[in-house]
Amino acid sequence: MTLLQTILAFAVVLGVLIIVHELGHYLVARWCGVKVLRFSVGMGKVIYSRRVGPDQTEWAVSILPLGGYVKMLDARDHDGLPLSPEERKREFTSQSVWRRIAIVAAGPIANFLLAILVFAALFVHGIPEPSTKLRAPAEQTVAGQSGLRGGDHIIAVNGKPVHVWNDLRWAMVQAVVDRQPAKFDVQRGGASAGEQSVQAIVMPVASISTEELEGDFLGKLGLDVARPPAVLGKVVPDGPAQRAGLQEGDLVQAIDGKRINDGLMLVETVRAAAGKTLTLDVLREGQARSVSLVPDVVEQDGQRFGRIKVEVPMMPEMVTEGSNPLVALWKGVVKTWDTATMTLKMVGKMIIGEVSWKNVTGPITIADYAGQTARIGLVSYLSFIAFVSISLGVMNLLPIPVLDGGHLLYYAVEVLTGRPVSERVSAVAQRAGIGILMTLMLVAVFNDINRLVS
Repeated sequence: MTLLQTILAFAVVLGVLIIVHELGHYLVARWCGVKVLRFSVGMGKVIYSRRVGPDQTEWAVSILPLGGYVKMLDARDHDGLPLSPEERKREFTSQSVWRRIAIVAAGPIANFLLAILVFAALFVHGIPEPSTKLRAPAEQTVAGQSGLRGGDHIIAVNGKPVHVWNDLRWAMVQAVVDRQPAKFDVQRGGASAGEQSVQAIVMPVASISTEELEGDFLGKLGLDVARPPAVLGKVVPDGPAQRAGLQEGDLVQAIDGKRINDGLMLVETVRAAAGKTLTLDVLREGQARSVSLVPDVVEQDGQRFGRIKVEVPMMPEMVTEGSNPLVALWKGVVKTWDTATMTLKMVGKMIIGEVSWKNVTGPITIADYAGQTARIGLVSYLSFIAFVSISLGVMNLLPIPVLDGGHLLYYAVEVLTGRPVSERVSAVAQRAGIGILMTLMLVAVFNDINRLVS
């Protein structure tokens, strides 16, 4: 069932992005008066088609799902046979260079517009996310050594405001890629505004490599979202907690003399003490008391862990940010721009060797993430579609022959020189472009398989 969900989620992502990209080319081509012969979702042999409209454009589905294309009337495809005067006016190569640029650029631009609209819709809806309130970092971590403390609210990173945990994570990704320390504006103090102060804390990120950005690199630095205090919830009858006399509402302050900062720390401590006697310092209705218990031993997947059969709240403080449509649209533009520039920056650093090529991902990883985000919920899935749409737009703008960016490079040369690139140069460049794309695909698939194996 999980595999089927992954395949379906991946198919939807692929279908939406291909259709949006090719619709960009198609709509601008029609706007410029160019005749469109075929709109295909997929490559290779056509397995289904239908002709529609005054031009009898063929709308097709082809056998290979990785891609699509819009085939326009092109004199180069007619082996020198003459076109009628009407067809000549609607043929692609006879259009001005600026119209050809508009038609080719429309595909990637459509991907960026899709991302902007998806992000804007999510910002209008409001996305419940953990706040930027920190859990107490371990002293030996980078965060602990930098002076961050439990309960600190990070309100900005390197001068850019952050409101939710995902904003913080994104700002930290940028800091790691740029190889610059993270300067935090930290709100620290009591509950009332008058007791709070804002401090600047600088935290180095040199210990994190770009290969670690897909994992829990914030946890490695010692940054984690704050959890609620270790106040017990429902106590299961006849479990270790009930037999020891623990009650719902008890606040666990320490175990074996070690301070318990939050519910997650309580769970971690109990899990690591299967079958061992623990002494809990508990606060109940303002009265301190001490109880001893032995966690049950539970075995799962060859591992042993302790359990005392009591509910412990661990949900972090959540923030839901909803925006009016205009603000949401602007935030969508900013989010898309930041993501696109970060993607380009990563590509540039790969080329000069500052970032490993292990960061290149292929269809297997994209399918895996599509399935994971679809199972999490619609908000996560739509966010994933937006991010992949941006990546597709950026990739197609790279100046590699065969891609849209390669054609735009030809047209830029034509604008500068006043004449088109020769067919001989174009043919050689096309073969080189195919070689580059095949190499990138092999690297991506190798990385995908390596991720699955490791």
